[in-house]
Amino acid sequence: MLRINDVHSHYGNIHALKGVSLEVEEGGICCLIGANGAGKSTTLMAVSGIQAVTSGDIEFKGTSIKRMPPEEIVSRGIIQVPEGRRIFPHMSIRENLRLGAFLRPDKESIEASMEKMYALFPILKDRHNQMGGTLSGGEQQMLAIARALMSRPKLLMLDEPSLGLAPLVVEQIMEIIQKIRKEEGVTILLVEQNAQAALELADVGYVIETGQVFLKDRADQLLENPKVKEAYLG
Repeated sequence: MLRINDVHSHYGNIHALKGVSLEVEEGGICCLIGANGAGKSTTLMAVSGIQAVTSGDIEFKGTSIKRMPPEEIVSRGIIQVPEGRRIFPHMSIRENLRLGAFLRPDKESIEASMEKMYALFPILKDRHNQMGGTLSGGEQQMLAIARALMSRPKLLMLDEPSLGLAPLVVEQIMEIIQKIRKEEGVTILLVEQNAQAALELADVGYVIETGQVFLKDRADQLLENPKVKEAYLG
């Protein structure tokens, strides 16, 4: 579904991505793990059209998207949940969800989609008129994911969904991600510093260091890899 081929990207003089290549199979969960500053978020931003690609290519369903504006990429079904959640704090849960469906042409079915989100995230239904900024970190993450799903993505990219959350909440979030794949059929690209949680969830994993992918394998094999254990699994 998604193919990133030898992508380079720069922040001014900083060479952030140095030939990153990875593939995400349709219907699967692919994770990208690595230390802070390794290039994980930059990779997602490049796919979303927010970070410029210096060289290389990004293909989605066989079509190059590297020169497309972000809104065109979104319209093709690639939706990113950014690091830090970035919900609209002064808008209600319901308003945040409606904004997630802003580009949808089928306005008449948006209410049905909202009810689907409330079924997936019952706590959001209980508090649908509550301002987003008053929610806990875990609740905000659920809202951010639900808002993304309102766009009916083909590829959902999640950037550090476990960041700053308690272990019990992290477990809940990972269960929800698995449920989204199974019940909604959404393909997922997951970026995580929590390597253990990500690899237990994913089918395939990539390890990135200083802007370069240096390991790719089945997620269960990476969990047993001595280098990954030493560097990321404690």
